Amino acid sequence: MKIALIGATGYVGSKLVAEALARGHHVTAIVRNGSKLPPQRDALTLAQIDATDAAALAAVAAGHDLVISAFNPGVDANGNGTLAIIDGVKRAGVDRLLAVGGAGSLYLPSGQRVVDQPDFPAEWKQGALRTAAFLDQLRDEKKLDWVFLSPAAMLVPGERTGHYRAGKDQLLTDAEGESRISLQDYAVAMLDEAERPQHHRERFTVAY
Repeated sequence: MKIALIGATGYVGSKLVAEALARGHHVTAIVRNGSKLPPQRDALTLAQIDATDAAALAAVAAGHDLVISAFNPGVDANGNGTLAIIDGVKRAGVDRLLAVGGAGSLYLPSGQRVVDQPDFPAEWKQGALRTAAFLDQLRDEKKLDWVFLSPAAMLVPGERTGHYRAGKDQLLTDAEGESRISLQDYAVAMLDEAERPQHHRERFTVAY
């Protein structure tokens, strides 16, 4: 499979690249600065562009089977960057877009979103709200076959177990009430969805 991956050197994107390459896929790493990429391999192509330039993204993404966006909406103050990514993928003629989401837009048993809780960390709130806005933009999108994958509340480096639980719009917790997943297993879940699509025009979430 040919995968165009936006934000390939980021916190999540770098793990997605590693997982995709380990599975034998060809990855086009779309980044602003390619110096952080792992050593070049036959299955890894560098595309050093601004992914929020719709025309540039369309030119690079054309001919790929799907696009995975690990773009961080938290740095996208007006939401135009995420809209440009959606537009660029459509212009490229790629039907499938998988997006790295956040946990803030997930719902608690009370019916309220995680991001709207009084104890939600103030330093993360703006980024979480912008990421939730990206989900709303995708929900308005009628042409692309998009998926928004929200992680558990805690997404940290750890072990690749290959195991996770999947849900839809509710925050998943374990028997101890914790909501967590490793970056490595989040990448497993994303690539599982890329290889064997289970979701279409919807959000899902994964956790232990």
